[in-house]
Amino acid sequence: MTTAGIFPVLLVADERQTLVSSESVLRCAGIRDIRIVDDCSQVFSILEKGDIGVIVLDLLMHNVSGRDLLMAICRDYPQIPTIVMTATDEIDTVVDCMRTGAFDYLVKPVENSRLVSSVKKALEICSLKNEVAQLSEHLRTNRIRRPEAFSRIITASPKMLTAFQYCEVMAESQQPVIIIGETGVGKELVAQAIHELSGLQGMFVPVNIAGLDDSMFSDTLFGHKKGAFTGAEKARSGLISQAAGGTLFLDEIGDLSEVSQVKLLRLLQEQEYYPVGSDTPLMSDARIVAATNRDLREMTASKKFRNDLYFRLCSHQVLIPPLRERIEDIPLLLDFFLKAAAQIFRRSTPGYPHELVTLLSSYDFPGNVRELKSMVFDAVARHVSGVLSLERFREVIGSMPTPAGHASHLSQRLNDWLLGSQGRFPKVREVEELLIDEAMKLAKGNQGIAASLLGFTRQTLHKRLKARKENG
Repeated sequence: MTTAGIFPVLLVADERQTLVSSESVLRCAGIRDIRIVDDCSQVFSILEKGDIGVIVLDLLMHNVSGRDLLMAICRDYPQIPTIVMTATDEIDTVVDCMRTGAFDYLVKPVENSRLVSSVKKALEICSLKNEVAQLSEHLRTNRIRRPEAFSRIITASPKMLTAFQYCEVMAESQQPVIIIGETGVGKELVAQAIHELSGLQGMFVPVNIAGLDDSMFSDTLFGHKKGAFTGAEKARSGLISQAAGGTLFLDEIGDLSEVSQVKLLRLLQEQEYYPVGSDTPLMSDARIVAATNRDLREMTASKKFRNDLYFRLCSHQVLIPPLRERIEDIPLLLDFFLKAAAQIFRRSTPGYPHELVTLLSSYDFPGNVRELKSMVFDAVARHVSGVLSLERFREVIGSMPTPAGHASHLSQRLNDWLLGSQGRFPKVREVEELLIDEAMKLAKGNQGIAASLLGFTRQTLHKRLKARKENG
């Protein structure tokens, strides 16, 4: 289980050995931000600063009543989970502490695993409360607080704005994140934004899982010892080591082999890993952000992806909509890519006919933003002078299969027609009229673009429309 957040843990006791021992245990478990206090008079001055996430309080202290301190903390700072430690397990003491507002109760000598489990659970709750508060604030104001983190993503889409707001809310939690979206929607850019928002000081380290077998996965992420295998002439640290204190971005996580899934699960649960050829585990504090264009729920149902790993990764889910669901972004992206392509090919940015945006908006873009970029760069490379021609775009779009979304919509229209006609099979002329109607809707009334979609010449479509109008 990863650390739930970057909220500091405050250890309060008057025995130095208790403080040092507890701090060591928590640090070994990956909880890095820990503050210790052996003078109870300092507790409230620290709490006033407002950044403490969890308190671990020793009830039995010499110069002050731990119960009185617990009551004061629970009264003035009820939002901070307080875990109490004591040498007695009397039931009355337990009940009294829990009624006062204690989050948990630990009996000394406290088992290391019990202390770590309790603190991490408290941190998770603290993180969730913080996320709910921030999300409520975002929904109320409907704005992004740090737009500079998303500056690499060109968008005006309300759906993308919602995704950005969620990223801001959960970025600091340090729990795993899964980014879900089709190929080419910009999942790595979103991962970079989450890293920037997280406040982590380490590097953002990306790695594409696709094509890595288990041995390559282990060596790439975990590194190896000298002599671990033939050719391992010296030790090498893996990408997890490079991402220390930062973010490890695992792209195409759905392609991970079953054996590698077990190793990643251990990393997420225990925050430890074994370099290839080593029997000594190393600790990791890298935050894991994964991405996939596959349906992991379906993969878990078919036993191709571990259910426990799926739920570990899904602490936070970010859904990136495809370009066809945010066509308001097409003009912005078109202008951006035209300028970028013109700069690369060392020519002035070409203008384009307004029909181009309509044509592009009628296309399903299975490759999303990446496909639009390739399309624009190719058109600019072929461009000689004047206004950018539509022909190259028509050629590419016309060579593509009918988009799945449009095909299903046409099927629904045909089913509606059959129901309305009591099952009578439609005539060719009637189906043609249905197709013309749909093409004109997609082309937003532009006959040239509708003709391209239908495989007609513009003149042929014009004649068909004219004839329909004359015939009523």
